[in-house]
Amino acid sequence: MEEVYPVILFYKYVAIDDPAKFVAEQRELCESLGLKGRILIAAEGVNGTLAGPRDSIERYIGKLKEDARFTDIEIKTSAGDKDTFPRLMIKARAEIVTLNGHDHIVPDRDNHLSPAEWKRLMEEDPEAVVVDVRNRYESAVGKFENAVECDIGNFRELPDFVGRLEDLKEKKVLMYCTGGIRCEKASALFRSKGFKNVYQLHGGIMTYQQQFGNEHWLGECFVFDERMTIRVEEGLSQIGKCSHTGRPTNRFANCLHDPCHILFLLSAEAEQENPDYRLCPECLAKGLTSATAEFKEYIPRSERQPAALE
Repeated sequence: MEEVYPVILFYKYVAIDDPAKFVAEQRELCESLGLKGRILIAAEGVNGTLAGPRDSIERYIGKLKEDARFTDIEIKTSAGDKDTFPRLMIKARAEIVTLNGHDHIVPDRDNHLSPAEWKRLMEEDPEAVVVDVRNRYESAVGKFENAVECDIGNFRELPDFVGRLEDLKEKKVLMYCTGGIRCEKASALFRSKGFKNVYQLHGGIMTYQQQFGNEHWLGECFVFDERMTIRVEEGLSQIGKCSHTGRPTNRFANCLHDPCHILFLLSAEAEQENPDYRLCPECLAKGLTSATAEFKEYIPRSERQPAALE
C-alpha cells in the first residue's frame, strides 16, 4: 500500500528579526528530513505548507516547536502523497500575505470564533452574514451555505473589492478562509473601512471541517498544491461546475492563453470534446482559440505561483 504523506499547513504572525537567517535554518532542516513544500518567511511571521513521510513531518513539527516563538503554533493536517509538492521552496518575503497598498496593516487577533461559536451564529443569528474572503476560483468549488463571495482573482485585490460590500457594514460579518491566515489581515482591513462587527473563523475551513464535517458546507476545499482540492466524503454536496458546459466537476485547468493563465473549472469531457475549451470563457469570447493562444510548456502550479500559499 502506498504510504500516505501528511500535509501540514501552518502560519503565525510573530516578529522574526532576521528572516534570511531563519530561511537558511528552515531550508537545512527541511532538506535533512526530505520534506517538500513551500514556506514564506517575513519580518511579520511565517506561512508554510509541507508534505513528507509521517516520521519526518513529526520531527519537523517537534523541532519547530522547540523555538520559543512557535511553541503554540497551530498545525492543520490533511492527507497527501509523495507528489503533493514537486520540490521544496523556502523564501524570504516582505509579507507572508499581501494586501495591495496595506503593508502597514496589523493583523486582527481579538475577534476569533471557535468553529462551534461560528456554527451557532450561522444557525441562530439573523444578523450574521458569512463572507468568503478567498479567491473566486476557490469559492467556485466549495463554500459555506449562503456565503457572500468576493469576486477577486487574488487576495491582494481585496482592498479594491471591499467597497462593494458597503451594505454589510452594520451586519455581523463572519469571515472565513482556508486556514485562517488571510482572515487576520482581511478582518483588520474591513474594520479600517468602517465595518463594526467583524469576526473570523479560527483555524479556517480546515479546522471547522475537522469538527463538523460538511455541516453548512458545500463542495470541496481548494488547496494550493498539486491536489488542488480536498474533501470530506460524508454528506458531501458537490457544487463545482465546468465553466464551459456546466457539468459537475472539481477539475481545475489554467487558461491556455499564457498572458491570462487564470484557474478555472474544466471537465475532462469538455476538454476532450473541444480543445478550445482549454481557454477560459473570457479568452474564448475574445476570439482566441487553441491555435492562436500564446502558451508555454506546463509548469506545476506550486512552481508557477510560489507565493500563493493560501
